[in-house]
Amino acid sequence: MPVISDPAQFNEEDLYVDLRAALGLPLYLKCEGFNFAGSVKLKAAAEMVDAAEREGRLRPGSVLVESSSGNLGVALGMIAASRGHRFLCVTDARCNRASVRLMEALGSHVHMIDEPDLHGGFLGARIAYVRALCAADERYVWLNQYTNQGNWRAHFRTTAPAIARSFPDLDVLFVGAGTTGTLMGCARWFWQWRRRVRVVAVDSVGSVTFGAAPGPRMIPGLGTSVPPPLLDESYVDDVVHVEETDTVRVCRLLAQRGFLFGGSTGTVVSGAGQWLARHSGRDLTAVAIAPDLGERYLDTVYREGWPTDVTEAEVPAALAGLA
Repeated sequence: MPVISDPAQFNEEDLYVDLRAALGLPLYLKCEGFNFAGSVKLKAAAEMVDAAEREGRLRPGSVLVESSSGNLGVALGMIAASRGHRFLCVTDARCNRASVRLMEALGSHVHMIDEPDLHGGFLGARIAYVRALCAADERYVWLNQYTNQGNWRAHFRTTAPAIARSFPDLDVLFVGAGTTGTLMGCARWFWQWRRRVRVVAVDSVGSVTFGAAPGPRMIPGLGTSVPPPLLDESYVDDVVHVEETDTVRVCRLLAQRGFLFGGSTGTVVSGAGQWLARHSGRDLTAVAIAPDLGERYLDTVYREGWPTDVTEAEVPAALAGLA
C-alpha cells in the first residue's frame, strides 16, 4: 500500500493498454498520466526542480517561471505548491482552459500571451516574455525546459528502462515530439543499451521540429514553431507527421472503447498506426508512450463540432497560422 507525503512521490510506471482489442492495433500504450499532475511532464518537472534546488538557484524569495502549453505548467504548479515555491506559467490561447484552472487552483499565476512572434509564433513570444522578465527581475528563475538537460535525463533514468523491463523483446518505440525531452531520453537509452530498438518520433503537421513547413496547430502538447534545442536527430530512426483531424478521430475512437486520452496521446497512437500499417506491424513488438489523459480536452478534442466551430476569440493562434 503506497503512503506518500509529497505528491511527486506517486507515479504509476507500469500500466500498459493493449490496443488490439480497442482499435485492432498491435500496439501497447504506456500510460503516463496516472499521477497527481496528470501527465508525463511530472518526471521532467521533478528532475529540473530538484536540480535547481541542489544548485542553489531556487532560494527563499525566488519565483519559478516557465513557458508551457499546459501539462508542464500543471506539473510545476503541483511541485511548487508542495515545496513552498511561487510559480508563474507563461502560456498562450491554445492552452486548455482546464489546465489554466488547475494551475490557478494550485496557487500558480498564469500569464496569457495573445500576440504571436513574427517568426517564432506563440512559442517564440512566450520565450521572449520569459527572457525579458528574468532580465528585469532577478527573483525569477527560469528552468527552461527547451534546453534543460534534466528534461531528457528524467526519461533516460526512468521511462526507457521501465519500458525495457516490461518488453525485453521490444522492436519499435513510438514517442511524441514536443520539447523532445521524452524522445531524446528514451532514444539515448535504447541507443546505449538496446541498439536494435527502432525509435520513431511522432510529430504534428504544422510543426517545424523536423524541418517541415510551419502551419496552424490547435492542439497543445506536441509540435513546435521553434526548432527544439534538445533534439539530436541522429538518435531518431523515423518520423511520422499526423494531421490534427486524425488526432481527434483516434481520441474519439478510444473514448468509444472507454479510454479517455489526451490530444498528445491521440497523435502518438495515430502516428504509430500509420507506421505499423506500412511496416508489417503485426510481426513486431511495439510500444507507444501516452503522455496524458483526456479530462483536460473536454472543451476541445471531445466537444462536438470542434474544431470547425472554433471562434477567433477562442483560438487566435489557429487563425494566425502561427502556433
